[in-house]
Amino acid sequence: MTVCAAPVTLDVRKIAPADRQGAIFAAFGLLQAGQSLELLSSQHLKPLHVEFQSEQPGRFAWVDLEQGPALWRVAITRIQAGRGHGNGGCCGGCGGA
Repeated sequence: MTVCAAPVTLDVRKIAPADRQGAIFAAFGLLQAGQSLELLSSQHLKPLHVEFQSEQPGRFAWVDLEQGPALWRVAITRIQAGRGHGNGGCCGGCGGA
């Protein structure tokens, strides 16, 4: 049985816009398989989701927790290697496409 570490929360509203993407991907890179990064933002996170699909295909699951208008929250979970589409399962990052 795998024990998942507690989720990490990152409030990107407190990070300068130019530094947000780097901070998000750095935080994601530190996650253990099965661990989640919860992001809080004052803006829609759809562009970030597209970026994750491009840069981290098959390595994450994306769940919208709150969708504005004042706050957007998502949970991005690191997927264990080998659990993407190539093994007949859905990675969760593509929205089931």
